[in-house]
Amino acid sequence: MKIGETHYRTIWLGEDGWSVEVIDQTLLPHVFEIMRLTTVAAAASAISTMVVRGAPLIGATAAYGMALAAREDASDQALEQAYATLLATRPTAVNLAWALDDMRARLLAVRPDQRLNLAYARAAEVCDDDVATCQAIGRHGSVLIRDAHERKGGADVVNVLTHCNAGWLATVDWGTALAPIYTAHDAGIPVHVWVDETRPRNQGAALTAYELGSHGVPHTVIVDNAGGHLMQHGMVDLCITGTDRTTAHGDVCNKIGTYLKALAAHDNGVPFYVGLPHSTIDWTLGDGVAGIPIEQRDGAEVSHIHGIGEDGQAATVRLVPAGAPVGNYAFDVTPARLVTGLITERGVCPASREGLLGLYPEKAANAA
Repeated sequence: MKIGETHYRTIWLGEDGWSVEVIDQTLLPHVFEIMRLTTVAAAASAISTMVVRGAPLIGATAAYGMALAAREDASDQALEQAYATLLATRPTAVNLAWALDDMRARLLAVRPDQRLNLAYARAAEVCDDDVATCQAIGRHGSVLIRDAHERKGGADVVNVLTHCNAGWLATVDWGTALAPIYTAHDAGIPVHVWVDETRPRNQGAALTAYELGSHGVPHTVIVDNAGGHLMQHGMVDLCITGTDRTTAHGDVCNKIGTYLKALAAHDNGVPFYVGLPHSTIDWTLGDGVAGIPIEQRDGAEVSHIHGIGEDGQAATVRLVPAGAPVGNYAFDVTPARLVTGLITERGVCPASREGLLGLYPEKAANAA
């Protein structure tokens, strides 16, 4: 996507041909700054501190982290340690394990002196595959927006509600939930996005609004709890969110608050769709509520908030009484029964085992 007149992916190789450069998302939307990663430890830190975030981008960063590890030491022992270090950074997004399992298997299958070039080549493939996948999600999902526009007589704007950030910044390019919106907008379909602020880290208010504004997509930032009211009053035509892990039976794990949006959508007859790439499907799990580990993050993300003051200076302020206990559950699980459909790179399917296997029949033997 473009920032100003410059096209950026979220991750790329530096001019030296080996270091990895990423956009520091902890500084957005106020500061656009690029961070250079030169070690596996730096890659792991970037993932755990959310310099990079979003399930597909986490996987891509982990893949390049293994390449950096191979540059430091391509022995079996060193790569196994790098794998463990990267795997421990974020527990919920399945793309992390998917990318790391893929990289480890490929690298350990060849001699140590062959691993470095292979690692960089495969990491680049992971990134390119993600871009192509997200573009395909955009094509399939934009049909849903076009259909909604036609149902409204082709005159009114289509209002889409989204939660968290599942756009360009959460992937290598284009996004998952936002790819259909970008594709529809670029095709001339009038679309407006209700952007949940998405507490506690405000990825919607900070990142989704930043993206949509840069691309020229009309949008309005709302507080997280406004979605139900908008749906009651016919102001939402469909919801599209992303996901960090989707089970083989169609349960969807996404940023905390997604479940509540799905409940409100179900109660008001609003279609609720989820955009996801193949790498986000966990074929080993059937029950998401029981089986998906839910990350609990530092309570300071809830008790404090970071922003820019009227004087233009960055500031962090406390929102709660000093010493107040804080719980910070980062994700929740939306049961498949509340999901209208899953938007994948292979098409749109029901949120069910049968629906997913209809698009991915090669997974039938191993699906939960």
